Amino acid sequence: MARTQRVRGLLQSFPRGSFTGRMLLLVTTLLVAFGTIAVASASEGQASANGGSTWSIVIHDVVYLGIGLFALYVVARVRIDQLVRRAPLFIVGGLALLLAVKTVGVTTNGGKRWLNLHAIYLQPSELFKLCTVLFIAWLVQHHHDDLDNWRQLAIWTVPVTLGGALIVIEPDIGTSSIVFAVAFVMLAVAGVSRRLLYRIVTVGVVAFGGYMLYKPYSARRFFSFLHPANDLLGSGYQLVQSKIGLGAGGLTGLGLGHSREKWGLLPNPHTDFIFTIIGEEMGLIGTFAVLGLFVWFLFVATRIAQQCTNEVYRLVAVGITTWITLEASINIASVVGGWAVTGIPLPFFSYGGTALITELAAVGLLYNIAHDATRSGDVTIREDAQPAFRGAVARRPMNSTHGSHRMTRDNRLGY
Repeated sequence: MARTQRVRGLLQSFPRGSFTGRMLLLVTTLLVAFGTIAVASASEGQASANGGSTWSIVIHDVVYLGIGLFALYVVARVRIDQLVRRAPLFIVGGLALLLAVKTVGVTTNGGKRWLNLHAIYLQPSELFKLCTVLFIAWLVQHHHDDLDNWRQLAIWTVPVTLGGALIVIEPDIGTSSIVFAVAFVMLAVAGVSRRLLYRIVTVGVVAFGGYMLYKPYSARRFFSFLHPANDLLGSGYQLVQSKIGLGAGGLTGLGLGHSREKWGLLPNPHTDFIFTIIGEEMGLIGTFAVLGLFVWFLFVATRIAQQCTNEVYRLVAVGITTWITLEASINIASVVGGWAVTGIPLPFFSYGGTALITELAAVGLLYNIAHDATRSGDVTIREDAQPAFRGAVARRPMNSTHGSHRMTRDNRLGY
């Protein structure tokens, strides 16, 4: 009986009625449908090379999609305050999984990033993104009065810093950069002063420079996008082949399933470079369709954040929106030669079980927030009780307790 009551306290009925929520589900449906078709085509060459059937990879992708849709449904039903309240446990669990990768993880293509659970290869770094979003929201909710002090901020964000460092040494500098960027944007929106933000950026640049000096091979790979033709048989090969594929597609493409690059010419055609295969097979029209869907997603997610009346949940929406759109922007920029190839996947498109499941769980959380009507107190981070972002953030003294799900709301963060 007590267990049933705890479950009822954790779950709610599936929310309905929000127009922006319906738009979010619609654009997500189009993204995953388009992505599944793209994986089916782009993975043909790799599936054949693995000795399996032509459809073996996409079958796995559909299974992951099913799990992801179930995760979306469950997260949409969980009370958001219960998720945020458990954020410290989630991030500790995420750190434990990242440490497990370091000790018993599976190495593929030079990276030790996965745990073999037999039923699925779990990539904890993908889960850690969602853990970071929830933890930063929890941190601002409970400790916003302390976070404009440099030492306090450094101490309270140790779990995020440690997790990002564990991801870097996998090595996966792309995913770690997403984790740090999401945390940075959330803290900026919450009101961390410009002075501290500049310090954070400076520390980040110095750390990045130090890593590149320590790993000259990584530095060469990172900056190879500037002159890919200088190393056609090495770090510049993927980008050159990507440009060839995009150029071959022209306006309307070679036709669905007719890519030449996916047959051994372009490495990772169904993961990091799936956008290239879309451009080759569906042309400029296909790539513009993908861009349009992500712009639509950004618009809808931003609208959800703007309409949210709970400051803590708004930060969660900001974090998820930053995560999804930043990954899409970096992936697309990298395959066309505008940024370094760092292995960041194209959300909802690139093949990868943990990534797809986590992204759909994040959409479920956004959908949940779109239907939330609770109000919170002012959780703005202040510098000596003075506004730091006058144009973006309105601040007044807080008049409610931190942990309550339904707190009296004075004002709201701008976004």
